[in-house]
Amino acid sequence: MRAQLLDARRPVLISEAIDELTLLNIDPTNAIAPSEDHILWTRLGAGYEHTHLQEAVETDRVAFEYDGMYRAIADLALYQAFMRRPLTYRQARDWLAVNDGFRRDVLARLRTDGPLRTGEIADTASQAWGSTGWTNNRNVTQLLELLVRLGEVAIAGRSGRERWWNLAERVYPSGLPVIDFETAQRQRNLRRLQSLGVARAKQTEVPLERMDVGDAGEPAVVEGVAGEWRVDPVGLDELGVPFEGRTALLSPFDRLVFDRRRAEELFGFEYVLEMYKPAAKRRWGYFALPILHGDELIGKLDAKADRKKGVLRVLAVHRDRDWTPAQVADVHAEIDSLADWLGLEIDGAE
Repeated sequence: MRAQLLDARRPVLISEAIDELTLLNIDPTNAIAPSEDHILWTRLGAGYEHTHLQEAVETDRVAFEYDGMYRAIADLALYQAFMRRPLTYRQARDWLAVNDGFRRDVLARLRTDGPLRTGEIADTASQAWGSTGWTNNRNVTQLLELLVRLGEVAIAGRSGRERWWNLAERVYPSGLPVIDFETAQRQRNLRRLQSLGVARAKQTEVPLERMDVGDAGEPAVVEGVAGEWRVDPVGLDELGVPFEGRTALLSPFDRLVFDRRRAEELFGFEYVLEMYKPAAKRRWGYFALPILHGDELIGKLDAKADRKKGVLRVLAVHRDRDWTPAQVADVHAEIDSLADWLGLEIDGAE
């Protein structure tokens, strides 16, 4: 809880929150709020607004966008070590080689007129990007994302969900140390462990970002759970400090619960994001929010923000076990806080 900034001590600054968490998942699902805003609200509290994140990324440059997440600028040199490596997938390498003229066209346009939105960049590809998914023939977007991966282009900001692109040298700070890939991997593992507190040494990769940490930190045993675990030494040093928790309604993309297996192993918390299931097969709801109380995950909130009608629809509050009167009161108070932050009235029985 402390590693994820979910104890009673809230960070004061958005830069502090991003640096401690190391990353924020970007997801456009707006059943409640975009995940990056929701995650920061649970840490910073009612005073947080999306403009604070926008200013942190686009003006203060305390974070940068890379691979679907906002990441702490303190870690940029670690990611640049990865950017210097060749592309892994043969299709991407071959496509980029065939479209070298397209690449030079885009870089020249950004150098002259950047930052630019995707639609402002001409598609001069000599060979279209082929895919069975949504990226098929989306040549400009595909090229830009590959150039971000290679460290030549960077995302300078957003207007809503639309990205602005520019040359990386204009977005990223200069003078960063050049770190070799193996050292960067070790440091990223350590940073990941510091943000998680406890993590597996090795595991199957989860979507978007790894959750294992190699040999970082100290070895640990999780009672009743097989496998090799690692723990952050700073967290060990704080075990003697009395823990004071709070109640939080978490985004399904929150790092505390995003690795569903880890959440079940450490907290006995079963969770599946059911937005892709038919309504009749959902147990907890379209976009149920995990409910944290103190150091326990105790249930799910099925709610939806109806902005047109100005209400937060509370469809159900699912309890994983019996709740004490204090837990009931704390959860209801947090639902009220969520509605206030969204600027909505509560509609539905809590």
